Amino acid sequence: MLRLEGARYSDRRGEVEVPFADPAFREAAGRGMFAVQQTILTRSRLGAVRGVHYTATPPGTGKLVHCVAGQVLDIAVDLRTDSPTFGQWDAFEVSGDDTAALYIPVGVGHLWIALSDGATLHYLLSAPYRAELERAVHPADPDLGLPLPPEAERLLSERDANAPTLREAAAAGLLPDRAASARAERATESASR
Repeated sequence: MLRLEGARYSDRRGEVEVPFADPAFREAAGRGMFAVQQTILTRSRLGAVRGVHYTATPPGTGKLVHCVAGQVLDIAVDLRTDSPTFGQWDAFEVSGDDTAALYIPVGVGHLWIALSDGATLHYLLSAPYRAELERAVHPADPDLGLPLPPEAERLLSERDANAPTLREAAAAGLLPDRAASARAERATESASR
């Protein structure tokens, strides 16, 4: 996951926020941004846990996310089976007061936890959402050891509550590898030229 710092401009009328600009993405990622195929806005209640979600690869989906309101803990999990960082995760706490945007590349799972009521994330996606291609790994998988709220305070969807563990998903051949993920990333970059 890449954290991209945006900019904020203020005057007596208010503020203008720029959470994403292609030059910053190019500098951080070493390549151009994907062509945006869809945007999604999610609002959640305190304790909502969304993820660990990913898209079957191919085609895979890259995501750029920005917290518009409230506060979230945003977590990326490397799901690429042959990656040296397979199963490892990185987390950032972001809020509506932040100008940061987070990039979750193809092959990396995404989870976020609402740390406040009305926590709102805006996603830019490299491919349209297609339910039949969406996958999940159980967020409470002890092998991942993610920093989740206590079970009694967690709000999970039925899909996430019934998702396989990382080991089960790997054994079933549901997880991507680095080569397929890299090909999908290159395909989104060429689509943006």
